[in-house]
Amino acid sequence: MRKKLSVVGNSLGIIIDRPVLELLRIDKDTPLDISTDGDALIIRPMRNTKSERVRAAAIRIAEKHAKAFEKLAK
Repeated sequence: MRKKLSVVGNSLGIIIDRPVLELLRIDKDTPLDISTDGDALIIRPMRNTKSERVRAAAIRIAEKHAKAFEKLAK
């Protein structure tokens, strides 16, 4: 995949395609760690602690299956 930098105000930016964002589970609120090895730009999502990941997964499951949980609660 080839990309070109785009002007964003006084800076430059790159557009990351949706399939890549989904693969890496990155959205507009994901903090990113940006570094270099001297030759390449390395962008990594900063992952939460294990307990935060478990909490986020529980929230996703609760939202996805809310109707089933409501039925079970009755």
